[in-house]
Parts: sequence; C-alpha cells; structure tokens
Amino acid sequence: MCGIVGAVAQREVPGILLEGLHRLEYRGYDSAGMAVISASGEIDTRKEVGKVRQLEDELASSPLLGHIGIAHTRWATHGKPSEVNAHPHLSGDIALVHNGIIENHAELRLRLEKLGYVFVSQTDTETIVHLMHFHYQQSGDLLTALCDTIPELEGAYGLAVMHASEPQRLLCARKGSPLVIGVGIGENFIASDQLALRQVTDRFVYLEEGDIAEIYTDKYIVHDSNFKPVSRDITQIDAAAETSDKGHYRHYMLKEIYEQPAVIRRSLAGRLGAKKILAEAMGAKAEEILKTVSSIQIVACGTSYHAGMVAKYWIEGLAGVPCRVEVASEFRYRKFKVLENTLLVTISQSGETADTLAALRLAKTLGYCASLTVCNVLQSSLVRESDLYLMTEAGPEIGVASTKAFTTQLVALLFLTVALGRHHDMSESEEHEIVSALHELPDLLTETLALNTSIQTMSNAFADKHHALFLGRGAQWPIAMEGALKLKEISYIHAESYPAGELKHGPLALVDADMPVIAVAPNDVLLEKLKSNIEEVQARGGQLFVFCDKAAGFTAAKGMDIIELPHVSDVIAPIIYTIPLQLLSYHVAILKGTDVDQPRNLAKSVTVE
Repeated sequence: MCGIVGAVAQREVPGILLEGLHRLEYRGYDSAGMAVISASGEIDTRKEVGKVRQLEDELASSPLLGHIGIAHTRWATHGKPSEVNAHPHLSGDIALVHNGIIENHAELRLRLEKLGYVFVSQTDTETIVHLMHFHYQQSGDLLTALCDTIPELEGAYGLAVMHASEPQRLLCARKGSPLVIGVGIGENFIASDQLALRQVTDRFVYLEEGDIAEIYTDKYIVHDSNFKPVSRDITQIDAAAETSDKGHYRHYMLKEIYEQPAVIRRSLAGRLGAKKILAEAMGAKAEEILKTVSSIQIVACGTSYHAGMVAKYWIEGLAGVPCRVEVASEFRYRKFKVLENTLLVTISQSGETADTLAALRLAKTLGYCASLTVCNVLQSSLVRESDLYLMTEAGPEIGVASTKAFTTQLVALLFLTVALGRHHDMSESEEHEIVSALHELPDLLTETLALNTSIQTMSNAFADKHHALFLGRGAQWPIAMEGALKLKEISYIHAESYPAGELKHGPLALVDADMPVIAVAPNDVLLEKLKSNIEEVQARGGQLFVFCDKAAGFTAAKGMDIIELPHVSDVIAPIIYTIPLQLLSYHVAILKGTDVDQPRNLAKSVTVE
C-alpha cells in the first residue's frame, strides 16, 4: 500500500522521484503526487488521480524543477481517491507525505480546527502536516517540530517532510511502516521500499522502529526513538539479487510463475545435505530453541495464511507436533491461552504486514518460548524482531497476486517441519525421504509448467463464468483455497473453496452447469474419497476440471476435463499442485481482460490494518 520516495541531490530530482513511483506501482494505489522546492524557494506540487503515468503526463506539460523533493502513491483509507486527498499535503511552507494510519486523527483534527487550521482533505495525513506547522511556529526548527509532533500521533506512520526555507534538508520518521535511506555520492534518498531507489544506488540504511532521520546531499543523521543520534549499518544489495524487468513475458505474474523452479532451487541452496536438512540456516540458536518446542502457533494473512494451513498438516502429520493456525487480524484481538513451550511462527512476504507484525509484538508479552518468521525480505521488521528467521529467497515479486512467494514459503515451512521432526516423531529415514523429494522438486516444477498450453486451452471454458468452486482434501484443501483466492484476485470471478467432504453439507446446492468445479487430486490416501465427492458433482450436472496424478485413474468424459500431473511424493504434492491453479487463474484473467499485475482494490504489501 502507499509508497514514498524522496531525494536531496545536486541535480534535478523530479525524474528520480517519478521513476521511484513507477517502481512502487506494484504496491497498489489510486493516486500519485510530487512536491519539490523550486529555485525561488517555493514548494511546487503536482497531483493526479489514477496511475503514475497520468502524473507523468502532467509533469511533461507542466514540469517541476528542484534539487529536493518528495513523492507518493496513495491507497485510499481516509477519504475517497481525489486530487485534494492525494499526497503531498501542505501547511504553510511545509510539505509532507505519509504511509500508514493515524488512529487519533479525529481528535487532532478537532483540536487543530479550534486553533484556526482549515482542512481541505478528508485524510488523516493532513492532521500531521498541520500539527507540524503548529509546532514549527513555536520552535522555528523543522526537526524540533517533527520531534514534538511524533509523540502526539497514535497509529502507524512512515513520514517524509520538508520546509521551503530548508532546501538542503529532508526529514523522515517511521513507526510501524518501513522506510529506507538510499546512500549516494553527493546525493541521498529515502523510500518505503529499496526497489524504488535501485536505479540510483545499491547502498541502503534500514531505519528501525521509532527512528527519525535527517537527509542531506553529503550526509545523513539518524536519531532513535529517544531522539539521540545512532549509527545504522549500510547494506549493499547485489544487483544480481533483484530484477524488476518483465523480460519477454507479457506480465510480471507469468514471469514469476515461471521463475519458481529457479527460485526454489535457490531457496534450497545451502540448506539441504544429501540426506538431511541443515537447521543452522535458521540461525545459531535454532537447534537449541527447536528441541524445547512442544507446540506451534502460526499467524499470517491472506496467501501466507494458506501456506500456514498446509504447514499444519505437515507439522502435525510428519513431525508429530501440535499446531494451530490463525489469521493475524483475529489472533491479535481475542483472548487465548498460550500452551507451554509454544513457538510462534509468523509468515509474511514483505515482513511488514501490519496485523502479523502486531501479532508478533503482542506474542512477546504472552509467554511464547520464542518466535520465528518465514519471510522474503531480510531487512524487514518481522525478521529484525523475531528470534529466528527463515528466508524464502523468492526475490522481488511485483505481481500483486502472489505466486513464487507462496511456493517458497511452503518450501521453508517444510524445512521447518523436518527441523522440528528431528526432536519429535520423525525418523532419519523419513527425513531422508523428504530431503530426496526436495532435491527433485525444481525439476518436477519445470515438468509441471510444461502443461501451460493445456491449461490455457482449459481456461476457455471460464470465459463466460462468474462463479467457481474449488475442492481438495487433506493438505490439498489449503491449496484449493489458494487457487480460489488467485482466481478471484485477478479475474474477479467469485470463487470459493471447500474440503471436498463438505459438499453434502451445503455447497452441492450451488452445483449446476454454470458453476465450474475445480478439484486437485494427487494419488494419495484420500484419492478414493475424493473420487466419490467428484461423482456427487457429476451426478448433479456440474462441470468438472480435475488436476490429477497421472496414476490416479481418471478418464476425461463429458462434463469432466482432466489434466494429468507428474507422479510426486505426497509431501511435496501441495507445492506441485499450486502451479496449475496459478496458470489457470492467469489465463482466465487474460480472457476477462483484467489488470493481471495490479488487480483493482488490492495492494501488494498490506502495511495498515
């Protein structure tokens, strides 16, 4: 959600800011804006509703010039998408952009109105800039004004602010919303995501919770939450580790689907021996912590929650450890009992998911023995604040609908399952079998991707459909849930998923010729049960699309299309069967003519509640 870019340089910055906004489009937004301090010492702004390209067109006809500036992409939370609600917001000679939500904005607005401030927007952000202006009037110093403002803000924020009388200094602050400093030569930058700055630098300073920073052309100064100067490490990012280019693919999503064999091979590198997993990949304390664990609590949102549900089947069925899985936004708002020696596992692609991060911070007060996060961003808040972390190594994922981030999460969670199993019910021979299956996984994924043409042909049957039902059993039920989520996210077809055994308890009432039913059918112990469920659909005239093991004994017939997948080990089947559901959703979305990479109303990184 929302994106921030800022720059202080010895050259013109609007082009840098605009490119940064383009690189942040994957996060989801509905308007964009930019402000610079001109050579005459005035703040000049441009704002547009819609895509960044509309702001780009406006800048082409009415350029901005300046060596210091801030820019923003907004995802509406307070107030509809409009030019007046778009950032940056101004108060006097102060310009400010903000990611996050200010929970006490209504009280602040009322207080500021009584002081004579006139609000032109419906946003919570405008209260911050007016409050900054009020404190600046008292002190005459922008940093002092920011330090006086921050204690009055309740909620989450990533802020960037500048004053027309200080064209040499940009200020920023974070609480619950990520910010990073990009370190250049004779110029420095800020952004909510390092990806926004990869065109200008490969060196980054990741601000920690409560940090405030001053950014100049030749230096930067970081203050901690007590307003004391602190040193933060510079991290240099290998250019080969990131790419935001679609290459020859039509969409980022398709590129990222096809990247899965390579990224999973990379994810496994250094973590698998010939017969054993290398638990040290989770950190030096991993073995010491895991041997004391007697139960697991998984907390996640969205796609990551589905990964956690698969992990529950693995952790209980393979490692013999009790496991609970909960949506983070529910976990943090209910009372519950923490079992002794429970490990909290958080799962997040970005590591900044607001509800998941809040759940981790809550858990630290409740008696969990330790915390572990499965994440794709090493410098993220979840990684920094957890006792252990297991990186997914998926690389940047630009498409809003997650693909490679999900399958690499599954790989990481299977790795965790084996590491736990060593201290519980898993034998050495069972570990060897799982490790062998993981070694084969990248090649099996490549073989599965070769079914793309057949899946594209199958997708034609969905061109005029408005609803779909996904079925699975056991660990494939969460995969069916993920398949339904993918279809609804990018094609806007209403899709639901059920454990197939639940058909008779209600969902059968939906089945008719206009309700396609998609089933995932590996050759496992539940196959015969699933076949019975599929027969129930056939008997009611349903249109079936079955992704099955080639040894499962399915035959295509009227009302039932099948696509046969390679025979695979039960343990890695959930990862394999994810691929055709991703491809099906992609091709249906193409037929529907939707925006595959940036579906409506959705954001890539959900950093507010």
